[in-house]
Amino acid sequence: MADSIIQTMTEKARINGWSVFPGFCDVHVHFREPGFSYKETIKTGSMAAARGGFTAVCPMPNLNPVPDSLDTLKVEQDIIDRDASIYCLPYASITCGEKGEALSDFEALAPYVAGFTDDGRGVADEELLKEAMIRAKKLGKLIVQHCEDASLNNGGCIHDGAYAKLHGHIGIPSESEWKQVERDLSLAKETGCAYHICHVSCAETVELVRNAKAEGVDVTCEVTPHNLLLNDMMLEENGRFKMNPPLRSESDRLALLNGIKDGTIDMIITDHAPHSAEEKAGGLEKSLFGIVGLETVFPLLYTYLVKEGVINLDRLLVMMTTAPRKRFGITADPGITVWNLEEEYAINPEDF
Repeated sequence: MADSIIQTMTEKARINGWSVFPGFCDVHVHFREPGFSYKETIKTGSMAAARGGFTAVCPMPNLNPVPDSLDTLKVEQDIIDRDASIYCLPYASITCGEKGEALSDFEALAPYVAGFTDDGRGVADEELLKEAMIRAKKLGKLIVQHCEDASLNNGGCIHDGAYAKLHGHIGIPSESEWKQVERDLSLAKETGCAYHICHVSCAETVELVRNAKAEGVDVTCEVTPHNLLLNDMMLEENGRFKMNPPLRSESDRLALLNGIKDGTIDMIITDHAPHSAEEKAGGLEKSLFGIVGLETVFPLLYTYLVKEGVINLDRLLVMMTTAPRKRFGITADPGITVWNLEEEYAINPEDF
């Protein structure tokens, strides 16, 4: 039903190049407030989202304080209520303080959050994650996992591929992602938990998810625009190219494209993660991980995926509208976003 509505809007709402779509939904953004408002605020982040066509977002919990109880969630929610220009449904953390040692107050938090995640860190303790999945299933909430085994990432700054070898950088192997995905999928199958994988980046993860779906595991996953459009040989010695997960190989990128075409990958997110200019000025090795994307994701993907015939517009819209809303139970009115698909312009970060 939702897909047919998108198709109808796409076909009938075009006048002189202008098109009207349901408002986009991004279930993976970092608005940095409370705790790091010098990077971004809920006000500026939600304004950037609105400018990019988004009417709903889910901010991640790597904040200060971490929303791991009703009291700490209230700090963030009060700012959302005061300053957000679009619908913002926050996450709670899986573990207290995102330290991976004890579970957050799932029962108290569940009615007020999109799901539970320690985004920025993978939950290493298998038994702790299993208990989190059991509790989340009872509460009807998603476990949303940043899949990264820190013991395997070697302290790297970019993908462990050709560019890293050519330029003498320590690389982050794909295994640090897919090994934890493999473990988590086994736990999700065992517990029956609704499980969602953040920002998949490598071919092995795509294949693991494809097989798990075929086995009936309740799993969905997401992908970023930069991992769809760029590979590690496009890197430059500049901090703006540093993100986690990193840009992978061309074969990984092609596997991600196949994943969005065949439905293995369910939705597109930005992982919008701003830092100060100083924090991104240390090159690949010394800059912090993170890239912005809310204002550029639709123009980029329309230009390089839809116009290039990789996917059609309806598929792109489903991944940016109905798929995330359905999976995360977001029932707020999606509203509309209006675009001129014939306009061309240069992206200038000074205008963000």
